[in-house]
This record gives sequence, C-alpha cells and structure tokens, in this order.
Amino acid sequence: MTETSMTATPMTATSQTVTLASLSEQTGLAVLDHLERSVSIPVVDGLQAQGDLIVVPHSLLASAVRFWPTTSWKDVPAEGVELLRGEAGGNPHTLVGDPGTVRWTTGVSDSDGLAIGVFEASAVAYLLHPEHGASGCAPGTYVVRRQRESEGGRGRLVAD
Repeated sequence: MTETSMTATPMTATSQTVTLASLSEQTGLAVLDHLERSVSIPVVDGLQAQGDLIVVPHSLLASAVRFWPTTSWKDVPAEGVELLRGEAGGNPHTLVGDPGTVRWTTGVSDSDGLAIGVFEASAVAYLLHPEHGASGCAPGTYVVRRQRESEGGRGRLVAD
C-alpha cells in the first residue's frame, strides 16, 4: 500500500506513515485532545463512515448517482474542503489531499437524496474531523453521502 504525504512527497507504509499529528499539522486543522495523535491513519478503498457522513466507492452507487449536466469539478485546495458540518457538535468533516490529486463536485444527486458530492483522487485523500480523527481513501472515485439510520420503521439522518 502506498500513502502520500500532504507535501506531495510519496511515502510508503514501510518507510513512513501519515499520522494524525502530521496530517493535522500539515493542514492546520485541529483535532480534539482526546485523540491519540501518534496513530497511523488507515487507508481504505471501500466503504467508510465518519459520524454523520459515509463515503461509498462510486462503483457501488453508479446506477443511483447522477451528475448534473452543468457539473463542474474543483481541485481540493491545500486547506481542504468542508464536506459537512456536524449538526450536534458543529465540527466539520474536511476532505484534504496533496495539491492536484483530488477534485470535488457537488453537482450530483442520487435516488435516496443523500448525496453531498463526489470526489476523485489520484493519490490518497483524507477525511479529517476534530472529534473522529482521520481516515484515508485510496485513489479512486467516491460518493459522499449523509448517513441515515432507521428507528421504529422511520428513517432519519444521523446527527453528529
């Protein structure tokens, strides 16, 4: 598995890994004190959830996700892109990546009405949250959605 630092210098998992401390320092995005900053950030190429947000490989939702005719893509800047701000705590979920390796659009919809956007990454991209820490997304295309839970036969959005 190959990981990438935020300074666009490729790193391999055996030589050096991206930690929560290094990612926080490189992006300027703070995390809460209860998190262990020396932990290595896992990189996943499948489903991953972070509070009220879920990231799904596009291939799993391709038939349900539609790009708008006017969809435009934007490069994710060094400071990242806020994907969603948690309702309960107000903490942001931020997408970050090396410059020129991640692009993002909100010009999508899905049959469930849960899609926030889609990102494409040619190198590892990271989701950073002050309370939940971080996770890495392997290169690929991902749909970012709100999470929904079912209670008593009724669905509701997860409030983080």
